[in-house]
Amino acid sequence: MGDRSFEKINDSDLTKLCEIAIKDSENFVSRYPRYKARIVGIALCQGAALHYIDGRNGVKDFDVWTFYDKNTAAAIFPPRRHGTCDFGPSKFGRRLEDAGFTGRRVDLFGRSIDQFSDPVSSIQTYLGNARTPAAFNLSQKAAVLLYPGNLRGRVIWPVRGQGPSTGD
Repeated sequence: MGDRSFEKINDSDLTKLCEIAIKDSENFVSRYPRYKARIVGIALCQGAALHYIDGRNGVKDFDVWTFYDKNTAAAIFPPRRHGTCDFGPSKFGRRLEDAGFTGRRVDLFGRSIDQFSDPVSSIQTYLGNARTPAAFNLSQKAAVLLYPGNLRGRVIWPVRGQGPSTGD
């Protein structure tokens, strides 16, 4: 029970995070049906994504972002969409600050973005352009795809020549 866990994030951890995000998205689209079947991609972002890449950053919590296609949505995406979930008991332990959780907190965010030919280029363009505070903050660390499943574990940010160094 510490501030950061330095346990390795593996494929089964990424799968569990994806399942949590999909369940959250199902709940979201039950309230906003215009976003049903509009997921561009789901990514693990920020510090936990850096930890997946370098194994040195440590995990305080898991920031998982679901990106929806704004080109097909009928209205503006709900601003400041944020949910939380409990990762549950695991090798990552839990943070003392996260009272009420049995494991690490999973912060669930959503944004609508322009969809291009594939999820990778769509999310990379969103981060590379960094036109909003959220995009800028995300672009300062890392992103690892969770969904679609055939791309799970692919590091999509930073890309060569853009974004931060993954070092200290």
